[in-house]
Amino acid sequence: MKTIQIMMDDDLLASLDQTQEVKRHGRSAVLRRATSEYLSHQRQAEITRQYQQGYGKDACLGDDFKGWEDEAAWIRE
Repeated sequence: MKTIQIMMDDDLLASLDQTQEVKRHGRSAVLRRATSEYLSHQRQAEITRQYQQGYGKDACLGDDFKGWEDEAAWIRE
């Protein structure tokens, strides 16, 4: 692990230090978990954005497939 230095508002730090999780596990563990959750949330938001871009109502297949939209047919059983 690498040691880093961050700046934090005094009131925010005091509130953080009053939590049971910080008292049990320490600031570093709590900040690592919070950072991990933040990055996971950001990744999920990016996946959602890409999904909406690819499959949303304005999505298209691009110029390579222009004109083929109505050519698909379902196989009848």
